[in-house]
Order: sequence, then structure tokens, then C-alpha cells
Amino acid sequence: MAKKKVKMIRVTQVRSGIGRQQKHRRTLFALGLKRHQQSVVHQDTPAIQGMLRQVSYLVDVQEVEA
Repeated sequence: MAKKKVKMIRVTQVRSGIGRQQKHRRTLFALGLKRHQQSVVHQDTPAIQGMLRQVSYLVDVQEVEA
């Protein structure tokens, strides 16, 4: 069987979470973002896409080759 290629994305926090809704700050933390300008790499899954949609105004998303 052929291996399915997993799509990876790099998420970078570009705006501060200070003064934002508690729900959005907790979403940033769940994504692994604790500081401004920090980047993390995640698999592109529906759960991650939903979190990114919620905080899209705070983060920048780029596709990464795995």
C-alpha cells in the first residue's frame, strides 16, 4: 500500500492575545502558541483548521513540506 502524504502547516502568532476573548486566548494556547511571533508545526486536520478559523486574525498560516 502507498503511504498517504501528511500535509503539515506552520502557524505563527502575529498579533498579541492580550485583550482578546478568553476563548480565543485558550485556543492559541491549545495550538501551542504561548508568545508573540512564536511558530509551531501541526498536521492539517479538520480540528486544527477549526481552531485556526477561530483565531485567523491573530495568526499566519503557511504550508510546510513534511
